Amino acid sequence: MIVLDKEHKLFTLHTQNTTYQMKADAYGVLLHTYYGPRVRGGDLSCLLQYTDRSFSPNPNAAGTCRTYSLDVLPREYAASGGGDFRIPSLEVEGPDGSHTASLRFAEAQVRPGKYALEGLPAFFGAEAEADTLVITLEDAALQLQVELFYGVFEAHDLITRAVRVVNRGEGTVRLRQAASLCLDLPGGDWDLITFDGRHVMERCPSRAPLRPGVQSVGSVRGTSSHQHNPFAILCGREAGEEHGLCYGAMLLYSGNFQAAAERSQFESSRLVLGIHPYHFCWTLDPGASFTTPEAALVCSNQGFGAMSRRFHRAIRSNLLRDPYGDRRKPVLVNSWEATYFDFDADKLVELAAASAPLGVELFVLDDGWFGARDSDSSGLGDWTVNERKLPGGLEALVARIQALGMSFGLWVEPEMVNEDSELYRAHPDWALSVPGRGPSRGRAQLVLDFSRKEVRDHIYAALKRVLSSAEVSYVKWDMNRSLTDVWSAALASERQGEVYHRYVLGVYEMLERLRQDFPNLLIEGCSGGGGRFDGGMLYYTPQIWCSDNTDAVDRLRIQYGTSFGYPPCTMGAHVSATPNEQTGRTASLETRGAVAMSGTFGYEMDFGKSSPEERETIRKQVEFFKKHHHLLQTGDYYRLTSPFQEGPYTAWAHVSPDGREALVNLVTGSTHAALPFTSLRLQGLDPNLDYRVNGGKLWPGDVLLTAGYPIPLFLGDYQTFQLYLEAVDASSPAF
Repeated sequence: MIVLDKEHKLFTLHTQNTTYQMKADAYGVLLHTYYGPRVRGGDLSCLLQYTDRSFSPNPNAAGTCRTYSLDVLPREYAASGGGDFRIPSLEVEGPDGSHTASLRFAEAQVRPGKYALEGLPAFFGAEAEADTLVITLEDAALQLQVELFYGVFEAHDLITRAVRVVNRGEGTVRLRQAASLCLDLPGGDWDLITFDGRHVMERCPSRAPLRPGVQSVGSVRGTSSHQHNPFAILCGREAGEEHGLCYGAMLLYSGNFQAAAERSQFESSRLVLGIHPYHFCWTLDPGASFTTPEAALVCSNQGFGAMSRRFHRAIRSNLLRDPYGDRRKPVLVNSWEATYFDFDADKLVELAAASAPLGVELFVLDDGWFGARDSDSSGLGDWTVNERKLPGGLEALVARIQALGMSFGLWVEPEMVNEDSELYRAHPDWALSVPGRGPSRGRAQLVLDFSRKEVRDHIYAALKRVLSSAEVSYVKWDMNRSLTDVWSAALASERQGEVYHRYVLGVYEMLERLRQDFPNLLIEGCSGGGGRFDGGMLYYTPQIWCSDNTDAVDRLRIQYGTSFGYPPCTMGAHVSATPNEQTGRTASLETRGAVAMSGTFGYEMDFGKSSPEERETIRKQVEFFKKHHHLLQTGDYYRLTSPFQEGPYTAWAHVSPDGREALVNLVTGSTHAALPFTSLRLQGLDPNLDYRVNGGKLWPGDVLLTAGYPIPLFLGDYQTFQLYLEAVDASSPAF
């Protein structure tokens, strides 16, 4: 709900459990007055105090008043150069070379439904689901207009932010920084949590107190990256999984980003989230505009778990455009770890034939099917079927796969090119490269300049021909290197600062075209696993390969960290062979299956090499997943323990929204002699109901919530068990 008090220029956004408020003051400065647990309303600018602060300048409009300074006040969207020395949201270079902007309130409008962003991903919502507030700020000297967009999803406690900057003047201005979100909070006693790591070990939580000055994470790799994720949390020092105040901030963007938090000299705090200013300079000619990516906010005073579940529900219902909707997606097997580049049609059909009797429904052909692609050093960019490997093309292969009762999927990497390819020999300038310098290579490949329309059109036409040649129901869109040598032959020298962002816009355009032309196609995103796992990609690809690391024990950490912002149904997770390719670790098939079920679920292995006992276990796993997919994919997610803390096990649960059904998963750590007896305290259940556990005896909900369920002792490392709980009517006593 949006309350618009035009007389007092007071704007209040209410969700079910939170309130967000701002006010334009007497000088036209838009101040942030409150964001937190829901309050009845009123003008919360009464909380602001004013005094003379030395070395904090006073704007011209304040005259000789020394108690008013932008350097002290909580601001809704802070531009640089006007006396606020904290991290800015906006930096503008004027026609005269100045870097000062003074944004003042002009007008506000409320619109039914959720705003949309042209060419950019965003949460969507009909009139019954969301409302939009647009506040317009202006710089009279620059004739610059800044529109602040707010989307309010009352039921999800979600508030979205985006900004459009319009040049209404006659001169050219340049944006040196244009963030999506500025959030000023009182006090400096906050912790900042970011989600960091590296390739094959992504999104590990890192928590530290805000110190005086600026702390930031980000990416200058051209993607949101394996190293840092565009999702961060500001929280109270005491905040935990089930208690405390926290603010989650997510940027729906797949390129360079920065999340920066500052603890000011006067113990206030500011979080700024948006496109990274590195190598960013966007030219706005007269009449031109620039729109920032969307940021999304969730506030919870019930800890991280409640915050995560609010994000999860909003993402599932108002961000993902999944062709399957609420239907179960097929269980797949991917060919990569079984064959790598060494395959032909007969070998692929043999793999599929071993999979079908186990209940696997989708066969995915990974890298090596196109061009002269016998290794990763050639063929990228040549999107034609290699008929030496696949006689008769995809049409012939897909017919044989479908005859087994399975559907067919395909791996592609459209953004890349090998120098040893027909495409590169014909168009070397289509790769990002700096004139006069040799290129940097990653995985023996270069990056195509997706900021150029002719490049995108060529690649898309080739992909469309391939996908139209046979019935392909799934595509894995991969991207296996960071961007370097970022220079485009299609842009003038003064516009080279636009290449990174134009590249991301080009990727989004390609994916949207693919969705429009193939509306029933399930697209899974990938960038060396989790190098582009962000809300922006989820708008186009409703699931993303969570990590190239398929080791079940490492995945406990990766999937745990990912779950703080992103729901399990978006996490590509498969059972792979053991010993694991990345770690050499051995884990049981049962453990690997339990971990993968808390994602999209599938396999990366050659079933023909499995024993009869293993094949029976796999068949039962698939059957179990199919039976409980609704709970695993749409239930509320509870992190019961942390894999980053010392303890005998890692546990998590999927609980139906009504609390009547739950699936609890537990994986032990490395074992030791004479382990103590422990109990696992559950969450999300109804304390007034009794639950039948694994079809056996009844347990009272309040006992499971407060005393817990006894954990059996296990021999051996990394053992697992699952508890399925179903509420029953009170017809027989518990225990």
